[in-house]
Amino acid sequence: MVPLPRSVEPPDVTIVTGAAGWLGRALVDQLLGDGPHGRPGRVRALVTAADDRTALPASSRLDVTVGDVRRPAGVAELFADLAGTVDVIHTAGVIHPRRTADFTAVNVRGTEIVARAALSSGVRRMVHVSSNSPFGTNAHRDDTFRNEEPYAPYYGYGRSKMQAELRVLDAVAAGLDAVIVRPPWFYGPFQPPRQTTFFRMVRTGRFPVIGDGRQRRSMVHVDNLVQGIVRAELTATPPGRGWWIADAEPYEVNEIVATVRRALEAEGFAVRPNRTRLPALAGRVAERVDAVVQRTGRYVQPVHVLGEMDKTIACDIAVARDELGYEPTVALQDGMRQSIRWCVAQGLEL
Repeated sequence: MVPLPRSVEPPDVTIVTGAAGWLGRALVDQLLGDGPHGRPGRVRALVTAADDRTALPASSRLDVTVGDVRRPAGVAELFADLAGTVDVIHTAGVIHPRRTADFTAVNVRGTEIVARAALSSGVRRMVHVSSNSPFGTNAHRDDTFRNEEPYAPYYGYGRSKMQAELRVLDAVAAGLDAVIVRPPWFYGPFQPPRQTTFFRMVRTGRFPVIGDGRQRRSMVHVDNLVQGIVRAELTATPPGRGWWIADAEPYEVNEIVATVRRALEAEGFAVRPNRTRLPALAGRVAERVDAVVQRTGRYVQPVHVLGEMDKTIACDIAVARDELGYEPTVALQDGMRQSIRWCVAQGLEL
């Protein structure tokens, strides 16, 4: 029998950066809630604007700091006057900016500033939320990323997340207990407008499936991701470890679209047949345009996303299961229905 991973008690204070983002909101909500990841200690949340406070739950155990990970002064305030054991969950980052310079400013420099502050403050453990992008795309459809893979970053975002990981590992070498989780495309409540657009495109039959749609994508529901983050935080492992955190298996793009269609129909939406199919050439052309645009310092989200859609990005979570006891509990259709219900509750038009 494989022994269960050894866990530690939750800290007295949990610092969450990027707390008003998609993952940050889900994480804070669960840390302060009554579910399996709720904890009695305080949560200290970093948001970039005062108005972001309204996105977070009301709780006497929540302390909100307004600041920017790009500015050491704001991060210093986040780490000020700490008492007891302290863990840091670093979710702050930028995925789809207007300028590629933001990748470096936020993802690289911001991570470096947070890691240095964590090191100098004597935190117990820092969990850095990375991405699949430092490892690029799979060599072919049947390929699956193992836990240990060489870096092969995909464009500006991938390079910035790779550099961020390296900054974290530098801090580990200097004495910080830090680990890394690497989620792929995630879904679930608190989603940003781009995910709502995805639902709308599927509902209206306009989501562009490239080629035969059999390229595979790993995905992760936010509840599964929160579980993986908490297990990475509270499981006694050597510093510097990293894990893929995803749903149980990758999905073909055809399966993703069909599942979202079924989820929308189950929630009472009229769904049109999807007839928007593009040749594989469309993905290759979009990828080349994306490269040219990014070389000018600009970033165009639809072009970048289209350029990725013909590729397989699939990962194996076996090591996270073994070392962390991670076990995803939310499957694709149930997770998509949950996300759709959240959109309806927010009055979002699908």
